[in-house]
Amino acid sequence: MAARPRGHSMKMKAVMADAPKRDPKADRLANQRGAARLAAVQALYQMDVGRATLEDTLAQFGAFHLGREVEGEQYLPADADFFRQIVTGVTKHQLAIDPAVDRALAEGWPVERVDATLRAILRAAAFELLRRKDIPPRVVITEYVDVAKAFYEDDATGLVNAALDAMAREAGTDLTGTV
Repeated sequence: MAARPRGHSMKMKAVMADAPKRDPKADRLANQRGAARLAAVQALYQMDVGRATLEDTLAQFGAFHLGREVEGEQYLPADADFFRQIVTGVTKHQLAIDPAVDRALAEGWPVERVDATLRAILRAAAFELLRRKDIPPRVVITEYVDVAKAFYEDDATGLVNAALDAMAREAGTDLTGTV
């Protein structure tokens, strides 16, 4: 029941493969974090649409999705701890996250009115922007725009970029640095 990206999860691998060559250990961590973000969006979607509990979702993804083949699709190895932090963090802080997302969206388009996959992307990214000060905001924005590209071909990626940029600025984040 988890949201499935266009071209499935392999698109994240292609996006990551286009990055400049760096330390292989750093790349492995980045790839695992990118895969964790994608899996977290899918888990949040499943919790939202399927009304699955946090515990059931974490157990299902831990046992059946992270770094495994599901329905003939190979999922990238993911940082399981980072995945749990995102999903648990969104659930725990959703009452603060949703108003921040609402303020970043166009007037008259509250988060509950947005497509469920897009809602999951925005909530996961908002958690990182608002609660994970150890992760540079530009990294968070770039990563979640890439996640959006795995699901959407249209203007949704621009919406994600604009909304996350607005959230980061509202949180008082300096966005002048590079990724």
